[in-house]
Amino acid sequence: MKLNEIQAKLKVPKNQFNSFGKYNYRSCEDIIEAVKPILNEAGFSLILSDTVEFIGGRVYFKATATITNGAETYSASSYAREEESKKGMDASQISGTASSYARKYALNGLFAIDDAKDSDSTNQHESKPQPTAKAVFDAKNPKFKEAHKAIYEKVYTIEQMKAKYTISEETIKILTSKYVD
Repeated sequence: MKLNEIQAKLKVPKNQFNSFGKYNYRSCEDIIEAVKPILNEAGFSLILSDTVEFIGGRVYFKATATITNGAETYSASSYAREEESKKGMDASQISGTASSYARKYALNGLFAIDDAKDSDSTNQHESKPQPTAKAVFDAKNPKFKEAHKAIYEKVYTIEQMKAKYTISEETIKILTSKYVD
């Protein structure tokens, strides 16, 4: 079995759900779990490796995904920048997050996994009513506390919230104030 056959056979659905951002995604672990049986059948082994590089005074993880059967070897690499700090995470968790992200995208590159929406999913064969305005987000929203914490921990920015919701200046002030659990 050749790489293109492995790529064609591999299906990795987006079975994970981000409840705050309301989107489905696939993790590095999902890709590995799905590809192992295909690689085994084809006689290939998967090797994931990381190196740490300093670029412009910042720490980057370079992940390389390699498959080999002894005669043929295929590789793809990806970079992810380590955050300088992330509220609620210690240094090893920050590094682990960057490593996992880089590995996921190295696997995406190697196995030709597209993280964009399928073109058919954007076609509107059955016309669904589109919202005419963004929903209003305020302190009465059940997700307000979760959003406040996510902004404080720099998971999301106010700009990302503004892109999704109509938010008053008063709500923005509260969202950007110190988070208290």
